[in-house]
Amino acid sequence: MADTSPKTPEGHTKSLMENLLGLLRIRVKRGVNLAVRDVRSSDPYVVVKMGKQKLKTRVIKKDVNPEWNEDLTLSVTDPNLPVKLTVYDHDTFSMDDKMGDAEFEIKTYIEALKMHLGGLPSGTIISRVHPCRQNCLAEESSVTWDNGKVIQDLVLRLRNVECGEVEIQLQWIELPGSKGL
Repeated sequence: MADTSPKTPEGHTKSLMENLLGLLRIRVKRGVNLAVRDVRSSDPYVVVKMGKQKLKTRVIKKDVNPEWNEDLTLSVTDPNLPVKLTVYDHDTFSMDDKMGDAEFEIKTYIEALKMHLGGLPSGTIISRVHPCRQNCLAEESSVTWDNGKVIQDLVLRLRNVECGEVEIQLQWIELPGSKGL
């Protein structure tokens, strides 16, 4: 298998830190009206993927309106990669059932970060993303300046399922030694 790692002019392989823009913290807040996959309920958990990275939340037992409030952190090297989110129903004796999926872009969020805003009143809306056929937003999503940080709240409507939404929040973590934005 050929080495496809990016090379410096001297032919050295670039380290992850040189390609790393920073970390994207995704707070998986809650699921709303998720599909029933067991007798009367489901045991949902969320899997988040970006490129080759894959992270998952804990399983919440017997709840179609679960509260995870769990942080998953992705390393971002390419802001053009979409983030895929899939909800599953945990089953002990069989394959976990898929309970819908959603996909979202982080480009608008990254653009807001690049503005290097400071001193804005907390709660200032920097930009908005409207729901459309190309995204999975259930409602308008705002990128907001909040106590010195740029955050984005998203309500994602799950696809390939009869019902369900997942609420998440994005937050950026600068990493010393990374390429940065």
